[in-house]
Amino acid sequence: MSEPLLSINNAVLKLGNQAVFNGLDFKINKGEHWALVGESGSGKSALLQVIAGKFHLSAGNIRYHFHEEFLASHPNPDAHLTFHRLIAMVESRHHFRTLSNTGDFYYQQRYNSSDSEDALTVEQYLDNIKIYADNDFGWTMDKAIQKLHLEPLRDKQLIKLSNGETKRLLIAAALLKNPVLLLLDNPLTGLDVQTRVEFGSIIKAITDSGIAVIMATSPFETPSSITNVAILKNGKINKQVKASEFDPKMMGAVDDDRIDKSELTELLNLKADQPFYSWIVKMDKVNIRYGEKQVLKDVDWHIRQGERWALLGHNGAGKSTLLSLINADNPQAYANDILLFDRKRGTGESIWDIKNKTGFISPELYQYFPTDNSCLQVIESGFYDTMGLFRPSDPKKSAIALRWMKALEVDQYARQLLKNIPASAQRLCLLARALIKNPTLLIFDEPCQGMDQHQVLHFKSIIDTICELSNVTVIYVTHYQHEIPDSVTKVLKLEKGEVATSN
Repeated sequence: MSEPLLSINNAVLKLGNQAVFNGLDFKINKGEHWALVGESGSGKSALLQVIAGKFHLSAGNIRYHFHEEFLASHPNPDAHLTFHRLIAMVESRHHFRTLSNTGDFYYQQRYNSSDSEDALTVEQYLDNIKIYADNDFGWTMDKAIQKLHLEPLRDKQLIKLSNGETKRLLIAAALLKNPVLLLLDNPLTGLDVQTRVEFGSIIKAITDSGIAVIMATSPFETPSSITNVAILKNGKINKQVKASEFDPKMMGAVDDDRIDKSELTELLNLKADQPFYSWIVKMDKVNIRYGEKQVLKDVDWHIRQGERWALLGHNGAGKSTLLSLINADNPQAYANDILLFDRKRGTGESIWDIKNKTGFISPELYQYFPTDNSCLQVIESGFYDTMGLFRPSDPKKSAIALRWMKALEVDQYARQLLKNIPASAQRLCLLARALIKNPTLLIFDEPCQGMDQHQVLHFKSIIDTICELSNVTVIYVTHYQHEIPDSVTKVLKLEKGEVATSN
């Protein structure tokens, strides 16, 4: 008979007034490694948070059999050795602190060289990982750095890491704790194609070392070393199967997507006619350097109004830095030959003049966006280009925000705090925030991270319809070819900070 590692019985979880689980049962045996799949809001991330001890059950119970076994095998254990210290979790958000440990980072900090000095390097961060237990699954710093390809990043400051680089670092940090149980919340989001391919071997190395893995993931991205799959639906485990028997079709067909074109037309017509610009972006021989590191080298990019571009490249290729020059977040723009909306940078325009014409979403914005506003307030803040609503709500603007929420199918979260809704719904709210003022330029940096299949298809349809109905200019960044809307017809590809393809 299999020995249990962890068991959950009749679990009830409520967040605010929302019931997330109601009678959930889940059991993991030794030697098993689980993938949790399901549509957005089905409870995958919440289940990981419950297992990690970060969400507390309203009813039911959870037993950490591995913790009981550890205590039994250590006659004089550390009195403070709770089950938490035998678990490591990699979440969708990181929790990096400043070097002085006085506060969290802020969004633009990574682009300001003086401010970004207040950050640990990758090596310093890993060196500070505290090890509490006597477990030794063989994960040393050198092994973690080698397996997660962090060697070139040892001296790089945390704030300057790309989204994919950050994800690899967080997994390495979790492994240094040599946990009995490793929890991964959508670990493949933000990773480029090569790293996603290599991820299977990384998971195999983890499971081979004796660490049990539970990961929330896309049904189309299940590593070969995963042994079991749990399909969640409406806060319950709807089906459990061996990984070898799992087929994504078991989750059911994706709903037909219906776009209310007349509603989108009305929303797009709420703003007066867009002015015409000869150039949305015109940059020539752009160079960005941080210390000895050349991030962008001799980059040329010319974007006419109404063009729709895909910006592609591996993790760390320079995509986010390039976007920061366009979105007025990087002060090095003034030292380069850059024209935005027919005006050369440094000729008297304000940051807000540029942001007023731009709608923007990125993994970094998601990471640093305050979460204590309601979702409706978050979206209304897009009118003011502020990171949250810091003024009384305007009823007319709030009504428009709600209409965009309905268009993106997240209106059920209108009155809930952003932090209390699923990560995919949070991202959709930030997308609505980017769309609400009908900007001249839309910049979507990996907008579909964590979304389920229906949400991705619906969002692509929304963007294609907006492009059909307006002369909006689009820059779209993704590591997944299938996420690119059909309306995107031009490509700029970066390799190590240089333009490899432009057409």
